[in-house]
Amino acid sequence: MTPNVLFYQLLVVALVLICLLVHICCPDSRSPASQMPRKPAKPRRKRAKEPKPFTGYLHKPLCEACEQGLDTRPKAPGAPPPMIIFSRGRRRTVDTSGHFCPDHDCSYHGWLGRGNIRSNGHPGGQRWRQFQCVSCQGYFYETTGTMFHGKRSSPDLIVQVIACLAEGLGIRGTARVFGIDPNTVLSWLIEASEQLQAFSGYFLRELYLNQVQLDELYAVLSAVRDGDLSESEAIEALSRLPRWVWTAIDPESKLMLSAQEGDRTLDMAQAMLHQIAQLLAPGCMPLFLSDGNPNYLPAIVAHFGHWVPLPRRQA
Repeated sequence: MTPNVLFYQLLVVALVLICLLVHICCPDSRSPASQMPRKPAKPRRKRAKEPKPFTGYLHKPLCEACEQGLDTRPKAPGAPPPMIIFSRGRRRTVDTSGHFCPDHDCSYHGWLGRGNIRSNGHPGGQRWRQFQCVSCQGYFYETTGTMFHGKRSSPDLIVQVIACLAEGLGIRGTARVFGIDPNTVLSWLIEASEQLQAFSGYFLRELYLNQVQLDELYAVLSAVRDGDLSESEAIEALSRLPRWVWTAIDPESKLMLSAQEGDRTLDMAQAMLHQIAQLLAPGCMPLFLSDGNPNYLPAIVAHFGHWVPLPRRQA
């Protein structure tokens, strides 16, 4: 038993010596490239949160309305025509100070309370009163220039129909409620929108505002919300004919300054800012807030920027 134990001990010692010789004589065969330490991964670039400074424009951005000289602001009236006073006949009982002659060729056109309008009663039993301008000898009804002119329907019915449309009831639903043709409701809506536009153009002027909020909305989103259109149908409709509604409001008073329909282009932004500039008082520079549309910046500086010529430099 002793020789066998001694033999195995010698065998183990021999194997250990062989492993040491192999490790010393034969270095590690791994490539040096594999032994090089790995470079740390490149850190991700963090997005700068601070806004970049505006470098300015060398040339004024083009606005077609400004180039064409379209100024929608009301012009200051000239010298008023002479006051007409009737010294003969009976005293007038109908107040005509709120009416003016609609004839553009008349010198009293657009002038209120100059004594040139007199009442002519209700000829033929008509609902509305007839007026006469003693300057041009022209006749017109008191509804001239309003949506009630030439209508056989009662004014109360027209007002109720427009009120239902303003509350959000559709054209066909309004027609069913009042028992009239939908085309009639549509024509009344168009005339009412023209009247409201003229009303806004007359009263919205010389405004002093602190802020103006600019935004664009999809006109088809309401149909998706109400379930009239699916999302796929809405996407197809928008890709074929996008409907964008550009709005501008005063967030403090909730006053709607402008609402236009068009694509999200620089021309539409210029048209919006041109109209807003016509409504503001001279020297008024409000704070403009937007959704980040890049077309607003050149439109704002085109209408409210102060342009300074650069000094000439040699070549």
